[in-house]
Amino acid sequence: MRVKAIKVHKLGGPEVLTWEEVEIGEPNEGEIRIRNIAIGVNYVDIYYRTGLHRASLPFIPGKEAVGVVSAVGPGVPSIKVGDIVGYCDNPMGSYAEEQIIPASVAIPIPSSMDCKTVASILLKGMTAYVLVRQAFKVQRGHTLLVHAAAGGVGSLLCQWASALGATVIGTVSTEEKSVQATQDGCQHVIVYSKEDFVARVAEITSGKGVHVVYDAVGKDTFQGSLACLMPRGCMVSYGQSSGRPDPVPVSDLAPKSLVLARPGLMHYTTTRDELLQAAGEVFAAVAAGVLRVRVNHVYPLSEAARAHEDLETRRTSGSIVLLPDS
Repeated sequence: MRVKAIKVHKLGGPEVLTWEEVEIGEPNEGEIRIRNIAIGVNYVDIYYRTGLHRASLPFIPGKEAVGVVSAVGPGVPSIKVGDIVGYCDNPMGSYAEEQIIPASVAIPIPSSMDCKTVASILLKGMTAYVLVRQAFKVQRGHTLLVHAAAGGVGSLLCQWASALGATVIGTVSTEEKSVQATQDGCQHVIVYSKEDFVARVAEITSGKGVHVVYDAVGKDTFQGSLACLMPRGCMVSYGQSSGRPDPVPVSDLAPKSLVLARPGLMHYTTTRDELLQAAGEVFAAVAAGVLRVRVNHVYPLSEAARAHEDLETRRTSGSIVLLPDS
């Protein structure tokens, strides 16, 4: 059967995202086919489109979606046609009307949750879970610095950390985004286009620094983030929207006995049990009101290029979702 999808034939800007027909077959052993209802947009999609992360050309981008199961391959006893499932991270290829995925990565979606909401929070929420509960276990009394606090992951991270009793300092690019960051639990918000965030963190913490920095920006903020840490602090780098950070000699961490981490979701969801545990934590946090989901931007799937352009130029906040045109 033929379906419409976004495809990348060459690396580059948003213009390389082409809307075309692709062939999709029947699921093989251990696979299912899903008809996507809502597709999440994440900054990692831009990394693949530009070549910062590698993928064999041509490819269909996208690492997050929720859909209805339209076909089930042999050897899949626990999933049936008509089930609503989600998936995130791997395999890539969610920018399509339908796709085939391993049944092992399919996550059952609670009937109480809206598909658009889940598609906007599954990858970002599970990433936030790993950041605050695994890579560095945030506790009451900790002070955090969160860059891009109004972004998709950043907004969830701030909410979750605040609920855990931490003091959250967030950086944002505009005054408008500072309002959202405050609503999401940031006790202090720094508009980095107007203020030196290193100096402001020193002022806010009376020179003590923060326990942990969550940095998704990369090159532009990395050295400043290290400077904001207190002795024995932890630098958690989980993105590089401004480019790869410059190399850091290990000896540079020694003066304050710093810890540097670069966690990836896939390494915290290597088993089915770990995957379902992480997803379950996100669903529970949403149900309990710990996480407030903002689907601030919705685009037709065919206009994925416009979504990427808006995301790259920082015209978005919260989550972005693509909806199939048909």
